[in-house]
Amino acid sequence: MIGQKGIPAHSGGVERSVEELATRLVRMGHEVFVYCRAPYTPRSRRTYRGVHLIHLPSIRTKHLDAITHTFFATIDVLFRDANIVHYHGIGPSLLLWVVRLLKPRTPVIATFQCQDYFHQKWGVVARACLKWGEFIACTIAHRTIVVSQLLEQYVKSVYQRRATYIPNGATVLPRSALSSVRHLGLRSGGYILVVSRLVRHKGIHTLIDAMKTIRTEQKLVIVGTSAFTDTYVRELRRRAAGDPRIVFLGERKGPQLHSLYAHASFVMQPSQAEGMSLVLLEALGHGKVVLASDIPEHREVLRGHGFFFRNRSVADCAAKLKFLFAHPELIPEKRTILRAYARKTYDWDVIVARTLELYRECAPRGVETMEAPSGVRARLQTT
Repeated sequence: MIGQKGIPAHSGGVERSVEELATRLVRMGHEVFVYCRAPYTPRSRRTYRGVHLIHLPSIRTKHLDAITHTFFATIDVLFRDANIVHYHGIGPSLLLWVVRLLKPRTPVIATFQCQDYFHQKWGVVARACLKWGEFIACTIAHRTIVVSQLLEQYVKSVYQRRATYIPNGATVLPRSALSSVRHLGLRSGGYILVVSRLVRHKGIHTLIDAMKTIRTEQKLVIVGTSAFTDTYVRELRRRAAGDPRIVFLGERKGPQLHSLYAHASFVMQPSQAEGMSLVLLEALGHGKVVLASDIPEHREVLRGHGFFFRNRSVADCAAKLKFLFAHPELIPEKRTILRAYARKTYDWDVIVARTLELYRECAPRGVETMEAPSGVRARLQTT
């Protein structure tokens, strides 16, 4: 696995999907290697839940961190006996042609997670590189995975190539596994939650501005950190200044993050651009109602199981927030429905089984002896 920051995942949709995929493949009997960057994954950690971790350096700047790490990983994998090399994201895919050229018998898979060049943090040169990475992922990789049906249609239209639709998954946890949030100064049902990297295209500023126009005792809890976007983080804190209801919790992970989801009144997702939002899937897995911007990617995931506000509109966001605050009875009614929908549509075991089928098609001698458990195969046949 190449392109992710590392595992275990602290933040980021790519990292979470790689963790779920890698650890489940290990449980099925495969040997999996994941390339990691410092300090995301400490160098002292050599394995994680059976997954081998390979630590390589990078130049830790906004524009060079990902691509330099991918370069070193690409060179390193040339000297490894791999049945499959899997690149995650269009940025890292910029270099997958090297493996295709110098290791021609090794199948190379690319996962197209998002059209990152639409994100406002990138300049002209970076956007051109990401666009070129998309071209390589969609034309030079042996097979291309897309995480949404919108991207599947896009690849077919632009590149005249059939991509394989395999979405990300939702983790459905029992409520008994969750702890209290009182130690964070929060009460169950007393806050709305947004989980995001603090970058401009995630639309957190729209949500803060909307919240400040509303009279409510509910808090807005923002979980996430900068991604080489310290200027934007300072802007968010200035916008929130003077309103004690707006709480920045920084990075949270593992059981604590799951508890924050579970005890939230509902979850917000104000992104202006997305691929397939892991936040939406995590919210569904916890049975949480979501208020999201009305971009097509959000509508595809929720399929009528959420509420929407007009993208980038502070006024419409505020109006929808007021509606949900005024009608709390709508929220418990959907909890069971949402969890059932998450289990049926975004089951991680089924998603990993689909990925394994794709691997087997590309490298039958390397993975032919491994199959998904019989229960998962049965669910796979019904989806």
